[in-house]
Amino acid sequence: MKKRIAIIYMLTAMLTFGAIGQSKVRMQDFERQLAQLLERVSEAPTDNERYLASEEAVQLLSQALDEPESERWTWHLPTVASVMSSPDGKLRVFTWPVVRDNGEYECFGIIQFYNDRDEEYQYQVLNDKSEEIMNREESVLTAGNWFGAVYQDIIQTTFNGRTLYTLLGWNGVDNLTERKIIEPVTMRGGKPQFGAPVFRRERNQRRIVLEYNNHAMVGLSYEEQFVREVIRERVKVKGSSRYRTVETYKDHKEKMIIFDEVEPQIPGMEGLFQYYVPSGLELAYSFVDGKWELRNGAEGRLSDKKLNKAFEPLEKTKPAYGR
Repeated sequence: MKKRIAIIYMLTAMLTFGAIGQSKVRMQDFERQLAQLLERVSEAPTDNERYLASEEAVQLLSQALDEPESERWTWHLPTVASVMSSPDGKLRVFTWPVVRDNGEYECFGIIQFYNDRDEEYQYQVLNDKSEEIMNREESVLTAGNWFGAVYQDIIQTTFNGRTLYTLLGWNGVDNLTERKIIEPVTMRGGKPQFGAPVFRRERNQRRIVLEYNNHAMVGLSYEEQFVREVIRERVKVKGSSRYRTVETYKDHKEKMIIFDEVEPQIPGMEGLFQYYVPSGLELAYSFVDGKWELRNGAEGRLSDKKLNKAFEPLEKTKPAYGR
């Protein structure tokens, strides 16, 4: 009897490992074919060929994400494509651009996510509707109505048991402008929702869009910086009954989203983003009590040095970026 059980166990193990091996081979084949398609997306000589390759890449990636092994698969794709995975493994975003002959960009991709309600991984195709979205900073969007970007980082934060994913992205737009985008993503009804009112003091704002002249250099990154906390206390003046306020400083490190403020280079050009350039001021968002708190005085290019001035929340009258 024991011998029979051992044989059954061995056969089951062989079948299991065989299935895993076959799935791995299939994933390797998907990855190889997808890499070839993405190379065509960036190198094909005509718009039609680039779009055809992109559509085939979406279809092939969809097939790959139906594989159970895709949940754990580490993708190695050409640099034209971005693959961003959240630290908890519950969200992964594939994005890439198609550049038309006239210099205009359109983004493509798929978002893979864990649906807590269905207790399984699912995916949705991303449809770039960025040029059709009127209130682009205030709109709540879905995968089918997506403000297109190629994502460069994914930030995971948690407050009161609720998880927020914040995506940092870029879009080449056209021959005049580019965009940098801060895109919050939450799970609603088990599905991803783009845009959330998590920017403190920015009323009705659900994403940050920095649009600027395509020759300008605008930074956007998530990194650890020093924050200077100002400590004020009243102390008694020696030999007197009077008191005075004494300020001391305490530095600590904190991860934050650092970005350049942009504004019109020429007065009167508000809203004409081809005239927007960095103002010279760096701003930052720190995650505080479930919200992104806007601060100024950031020194994102001096991350190995302490601040030489207090790092305070941004005043309400100071705009976050050019409009």
